[in-house]
Formats: sequence, structure tokens, C-alpha cells
Amino acid sequence: MASESSFDIVSKLDMQEMTNAINQTEKELASRYDFKGSKSKLTLEKDTLVLISDDEYKLGALIEILQAKMIKRGLPVKNIEYGSIESASLGTVRQRLKLKQGIDQDNARKINILIRDSKLKVKSQIQGEQLRVTGKSRDDLQAVIQLLRKADLSLDLQFTNMK
Repeated sequence: MASESSFDIVSKLDMQEMTNAINQTEKELASRYDFKGSKSKLTLEKDTLVLISDDEYKLGALIEILQAKMIKRGLPVKNIEYGSIESASLGTVRQRLKLKQGIDQDNARKINILIRDSKLKVKSQIQGEQLRVTGKSRDDLQAVIQLLRKADLSLDLQFTNMK
């Protein structure tokens, strides 16, 4: 029985859970004393989250609340790319957070090199925004998953489609 086993490496953010985390953050903003009378708000535009607040301190607190809600809902905080803080109208500040979906080419190459350097008997290939890893031994595939979980990458990985 020399059949090949495989799995896919993906990096996705559940947008429904993200919407829920944003709604919970807005509820907490409405009830917190330090945000009373504040112009703080969050808006989701496709794959970008726009945060607006009175000053940088409140913007930092807003990001902390959002991250706590994301962690509570099982969403990876690593998949957020923080933009620069810019001044907006009426004396407020704005920051754009890009929500990363899929594995970009640079990270895909890094993952490929990590797998190749591990000397395990598996093959990996880039397929768009995901990677497919194939090998004869399921133990080798499990070893690749453990290797990638321990690796310090700039995005959160999920392992799907194990066959």
C-alpha cells in the first residue's frame, strides 16, 4: 500500500467570527467609562478594519479590546497587519488594520524552505494562496505540521484536507 497522503496549509480568517468580535468590541466601547463621549469606532471595509479614536492612547486601548475579543473567539491576532497612525478629521486619529487572508509568496517560499530543510520525505508545492504537502508516511506529514507550528512565522497557519 504505497498510496500518497497529503494535506493543505492555509491561512484564513473566519469573517463571521471577525464580525462578531467587532460587534462585541463596539458593545464594550459603549459600556466602558473611559470611552464615554468618545468618537471611537470600528468599520470593516472588505479586508480592512478602520479604527478611529480621539487620540493615540484611546486607539491603543481600542486595539487591546479588539485583540482580546478576537482571542476569545479563537481568531488569530497574527493575521493582522497594522498600518500607520494618521490624523483624521475633528482632531481624531485613524489606523487601518489589514486582515491577511491566504499565504503570500514570500511566506510560502519560507515554508517551502523550512519543509525542505527538515530532511523529511515529503514534497510541498505552492498552489495559489495555499501549499499542498504530500508524502508516503502520515508520520512525516504529522512531523511537518509540528515543525510549522513551532516555526516563528508572521501569520497563523491552519492544516486542512488531510487525506
